[in-house]
Amino acid sequence: MTFWITAIDHVQLAMPVGAEQRAVDFYAGILGLVLEPKPTSLGLRGGCWFRSGNVEIHLGVEDPFTPAKKAHPALRVAGYSELIAALEVAGYPVRVNDEIPGVLRCHVDDPFGNRIELIAQP
Repeated sequence: MTFWITAIDHVQLAMPVGAEQRAVDFYAGILGLVLEPKPTSLGLRGGCWFRSGNVEIHLGVEDPFTPAKKAHPALRVAGYSELIAALEVAGYPVRVNDEIPGVLRCHVDDPFGNRIELIAQP
């Protein structure tokens, strides 16, 4: 084979029309990602792009909107306990999952019901 996949460039999740501020409040305000400007040609569609280092999450407007309840990004988190506490204080309950031995992880729903997995950085 003369080709191979080297990385994931970004993960795309859906969001409802007009909910950009709720996305910013959650992804930037709580998760700590940085809001990135979208290219002008794509900005007209709505939605938001976020980044933290090499991790990018794009939220695109979908109408009608249906949240991703099974498919999800899994994010490694330094300061896992602090993030879990911040999510719970902000009203986002986490669901601890211990099905993988030795892996500290949980799931949380974004403001739109999209499932996100959080994994403690070893």
